[in-house]
Amino acid sequence: MPTAAIIGASADRTKFGNKSVRAHLSQGYEVFPVNPKGGVIEGLAVYKSLRDVPQRPLDRVSLYVPPAVGVSLLKEIAEVGCKELWLNPGSESDELVEKAEALGLNAIVACSIVSLGVSPEE
Repeated sequence: MPTAAIIGASADRTKFGNKSVRAHLSQGYEVFPVNPKGGVIEGLAVYKSLRDVPQRPLDRVSLYVPPAVGVSLLKEIAEVGCKELWLNPGSESDELVEKAEALGLNAIVACSIVSLGVSPEE
C-alpha cells in the first residue's frame, strides 16, 4: 500500500489539507496526517511532526503550509525520506524548490489531489 504524509492536514472538510487526506484515502494510500495541533482527522490519529510518523521512507509527502513553513521543514522531510515531495498551490516558492532539490528531494510543483484523479472541489 502506498504511503502519504499530509503536512498541514486539517479537520475542516472545506480546507485542502483535509481534502487531500480524503483523496489519498480514497485512492488506497495509507495516510499520515501531520499537524502540530495533533488530534484526529477523518478518523486518523494526527502526528505532531513528520518525525513522529512511523513509516519510513514515505512514498509521498504533500505540503499544505506556507512556503516559509515548508522551507523550515525540509531538513526533517529529507531525514524521513520520500519518493515525491508535492508542493501544492500556495505552498510553493522558488526558494523552497531550490532548497528541496539541493537536499536531493524530488519536488513536484502541482496539486497532489488532481494527480490522484480526484477533483479538489469534492
